[in-house]
Amino acid sequence: MGKPKVISVKEAAGLIKDGDFISFSGFTIWRRPMAMVYELVRQQKKNLHLLEVNGGTHSEILVGAGCIRIWESCWSGHELYGKLGQMVAARHVSGEMIIEDYSHGHMVARLLAGAYGLPFFPTAEAMGTDLLNPEYDSLARAGLRDGSNPKIPVKKYDIARDPFFGKGELLLMPAANPDWAIVYASQVGDEGTVRVNVQTYADAELIKAADQVIVLAEEVVPESYLRRDPEKNIAAGYAIDYLVELPWGAHPTGSQGYYDVDADFIRSSYQASKSQASFDRWADQWIFGVKDHNDYLEKLGITHLESLRANTALGYSTRIKRGTR
Repeated sequence: MGKPKVISVKEAAGLIKDGDFISFSGFTIWRRPMAMVYELVRQQKKNLHLLEVNGGTHSEILVGAGCIRIWESCWSGHELYGKLGQMVAARHVSGEMIIEDYSHGHMVARLLAGAYGLPFFPTAEAMGTDLLNPEYDSLARAGLRDGSNPKIPVKKYDIARDPFFGKGELLLMPAANPDWAIVYASQVGDEGTVRVNVQTYADAELIKAADQVIVLAEEVVPESYLRRDPEKNIAAGYAIDYLVELPWGAHPTGSQGYYDVDADFIRSSYQASKSQASFDRWADQWIFGVKDHNDYLEKLGITHLESLRANTALGYSTRIKRGTR
């Protein structure tokens, strides 16, 4: 069996071509492969097609930097650190980006179909809502459901009647099979086995659904260690194409058990995203103003990073101030 090729984050970003269909691991502000996001921006990728169960800080940065042409999801924001996806909204209103709106369950159904090798997945999610209104089918309105792009289904959904138990109508949600899954993982074995120590979200399904997979690992560990608890592993090495070992690779999002979400940093990026000019100034400081991931960490500073580091017994940092009642 094969194992992933070990490369740098700069090399990994270089594999992504303008117009590629991509998706990311994690959930809102947790376990996002942010170092890869920054590098995609530095390399000025354009016209990317981003599909994800939900958006987050990474989406806002890519959209604000003008990297995304099509975004398919259900929501974008930074949880309590900035509830709105302001860059997503602004680019959509300006017409610079196409948004295809689904429910959370629809997006999971699409990845499940892709993971199982099926053309569609049946679900009753959000039936009777305007999510299914043909007037809001943005890809159809843009003339992109003509079959010329094999990654874009010719319909947003279809409806079929249950032929087995007579339970009525169901939605058939088309499979999603991104060109690339870009995944942040807690640990990866030296032969490529992927472990996520906490909530796995839809990461396992994304890995199976994508044509190629890049994993950013917080640390690389012996395969023998991962095999002691195989139920915690979400993918084998043969399913992974490229591996980047990159501590703090999810910052400013959190990596449960390793470091907390950098609340102040995300708040600052959210405030900056309220206009394109202020976002550009923020990007000049934190993306283009550093030459690589190590330079970014040096700019953040060891004292700040250590304040976020999780206590190994508790799984979260005991050094940062939290909310009070």
